[in-house]
Amino acid sequence: MLDIIKAIILGIIEGITEFLPISSTGHLYLSDEFIKLDEPTAFINMFMVVIQLGAILAVLVLYFSKLNPWAATKTPVERRQTWSLWVKVVVAVLPAIIVGLPLNDWMDAHLTSWQVIATTLILYGILFIVIENYNRAKTPRFTDLNTLPFKLAVLIGCFQVLAMVPGTSRSGATILGAILLGTSRYVATEFSFFLAIPTMFGASSLKVLKYLIHGNTFTYSQVIILLTGVIVSYIVAYLAIKFLLNYIRNNDFKLFGWYRIALGIVVMVFFGWQQLFS
Repeated sequence: MLDIIKAIILGIIEGITEFLPISSTGHLYLSDEFIKLDEPTAFINMFMVVIQLGAILAVLVLYFSKLNPWAATKTPVERRQTWSLWVKVVVAVLPAIIVGLPLNDWMDAHLTSWQVIATTLILYGILFIVIENYNRAKTPRFTDLNTLPFKLAVLIGCFQVLAMVPGTSRSGATILGAILLGTSRYVATEFSFFLAIPTMFGASSLKVLKYLIHGNTFTYSQVIILLTGVIVSYIVAYLAIKFLLNYIRNNDFKLFGWYRIALGIVVMVFFGWQQLFS
């Protein structure tokens, strides 16, 4: 029962942080110090990735009409635009596949540390503030996803590769990259949502496959824990996406930048203190 409660808390954290540009990895890494599941390490590592499926499901539900090329209410032009959007998402995810698959294990082994997470939290927090100030007087060139060129989609996908470094934030890297390349905040945010669909489905599938290949199995209680985390992350992510879309209509991302800096300092102090006195 205690692990179910922990899975609910972790699902809430994942749902809030997956699409807000504040790093779900950083939050889950810190949370693991206080809300550790009473399960083997292999299951916990897999759980932390697979609960992201709930957040991705929230995107599919919220944007079902926009992402469905077969919707009866769509005109032929709108269907072509939907297919074009999917092609842009597919080509944008290619850089992460090309770079991510060969380096995935190395990244997990060498970069999952509090030092890396704290550094990237602070670094990207500063970048959000600097880039928002830099773009303050600039007019975005792309304010509609339908006008986003394929070349630009690929370049945004290249920024997503940076999120392989823990603490970066997948949504944060893609949003920053898209804004730098001339999109509006709204277009950058929506495209980061859509780019998450194949990226996180792929990452979750790969994690489960590796989990099973290494001889692990699922107990009944583990299935319940995993489903609980996924369902809770779906509900919370649904609300978080709606909040973010409303927030950026009249606000920039600097608040999230300051939050990242503060969280990075907390991670640095907390784990540095532990290491100093261990």
